Amino acid sequence: MTTPLDHEFVRAAAGAADRQAAPLAAAPDEEPTGVPHRALARRVKTLIAAYRSPDSALYGSGQALAAATTQLRALRAAQTATGLFAGGDNVQSPPDSGFTVNDVCDAHVLAAGAGPELRDVTDTLAEIARAASGSLLTGGVHTPNHRWELCAALARLHRSFPDDRLLDRIEQWLAEGVDIDAEGLYSERSANYAAHVSNPSLLLLADVLGRADLLDAVERNLATTLDLIRPDGTVETVHSRRQDQSRPFPLAPYLPHYRLLAIRTGRGDFSRAARLAAAGGIDDPDLLAETLLTPDLARVLPAPAAETLPRERYLTTARLAARASATAHTVVYGGSDVPEHRRIRSGLACNPTFLRLFAGDAVLDAVRLSRGFFDLGPFRAAEMQRPAAHRYRLTETLTAAYYQPLPTDRRRDDGVYRLGDEGRFSAAMAFSDRPRDEVSHTTSVEVNLREDGADLHIGISGPRVPWALELTFRPGGEPEGAVPIGDGRWCLTAGPMTYRVGGDEISVEAVVEAGEPPAGPDRSDVLRYDPGQDHTVVGGTDATTGNRVYLGGHGPQTLTVALRARRS
Repeated sequence: MTTPLDHEFVRAAAGAADRQAAPLAAAPDEEPTGVPHRALARRVKTLIAAYRSPDSALYGSGQALAAATTQLRALRAAQTATGLFAGGDNVQSPPDSGFTVNDVCDAHVLAAGAGPELRDVTDTLAEIARAASGSLLTGGVHTPNHRWELCAALARLHRSFPDDRLLDRIEQWLAEGVDIDAEGLYSERSANYAAHVSNPSLLLLADVLGRADLLDAVERNLATTLDLIRPDGTVETVHSRRQDQSRPFPLAPYLPHYRLLAIRTGRGDFSRAARLAAAGGIDDPDLLAETLLTPDLARVLPAPAAETLPRERYLTTARLAARASATAHTVVYGGSDVPEHRRIRSGLACNPTFLRLFAGDAVLDAVRLSRGFFDLGPFRAAEMQRPAAHRYRLTETLTAAYYQPLPTDRRRDDGVYRLGDEGRFSAAMAFSDRPRDEVSHTTSVEVNLREDGADLHIGISGPRVPWALELTFRPGGEPEGAVPIGDGRWCLTAGPMTYRVGGDEISVEAVVEAGEPPAGPDRSDVLRYDPGQDHTVVGGTDATTGNRVYLGGHGPQTLTVALRARRS
């Protein structure tokens, strides 16, 4: 029995498309200026989808066709003699052009099925696609997800213009294996690239090539993402290796993938996620085209499964734990790449946040621990262990060295030695040839996750150095019981404090078990976040914004911090 259509969903998708397409159709001859090629292709696709959909206000509109022709002319002008598109930071980029060709090919399918009125549009789209085919067939990539985006473009080209060379090239890329780990995370661990690139590309490849294994990879990723959905309707990104690691990512871009697989598999948990992704309304103008290209997407969702609370998930590959209850949602993270690679770099997981806590409208966005040890930056766990249920141990040992004179056989009369990197800085001193005296500093954080928050046991050992625990709360409330020290900052002293937003609150109580008493509000030199020299040497920072509460002093130190959530 065929599942009936979800007319409400299709109307919402048409409304989102119309909000973009209607202004273009109102001025169909207005030439676009400064619009990137990817946006031009998406505009063409959306206009054609609106023209074809009975639920769109532009259904059968001549102005929509005229506007598509105008946008298409600008897109053709952006295509170079290589078939690739001009514009953007990545020069002559096959993968960036692949994003555009994916939309061009989808638009071609929509236009080719619309009748003779779109013959000229169809022919121009075919001309653009064929011109790009050669460069995409032989072109390379520079990020993991680009492989699947490029393969999707080649598969779409083959779908409309069959060519076995395209299939052979796809097989070359796919033979490397999809970069998804045992926990269902892609190697970049990025919500942004999973939602916008890897998942949609693999779904397309699964359909065109008949590859059930690729469909399985997407299902595994979506299943894992269920445990990364936060109470505010975003997806956890602290463990990402890409740009989204320091900013929230909405669940909404996952909507078509959760929806499609819920309909095809009957999974109630995916249906619940799809409904949650659409809870704030549908704003994606591309969804209408997707319903026309993949009619299953427009079917009625199966009944959603009830959410199971409390629940806890530990992703060993990313070293990320999340526990959710009716009172609190807590995230513990110890999977930074920085301790191993000893650098801040694009493509590495660098975020030093090791804990978050959600209590309704009261949100502790980030807990970080800053140390003044050779300017090596804040605590980023090198190891994360789970010694018992709900308990996690994060540890990091930093080492720095003082270097002794070179051995006799390594000295040079001209005093010119190799420029090398010793882990903190570079100098022409042939560091690897010198005896070294090491200084070490160890930080450990033991976290006990509770249904109403977490208990932290923090140990700081090694030489006497300043440290500061930073708790960054999302704006909306004000710390009660902490002493203001200016610039959106507070000092936590002897007593407990509470951060309250409406009827929701997070309380914090710290006890120093060993070491000096905590620093008072007059110690601004201690009560601050230090991002480390990798940021400051170029005048940068990865500091948080919001209401920041500090507890600090000089180590060695042992302390406990109790975080408790209360909901109205």
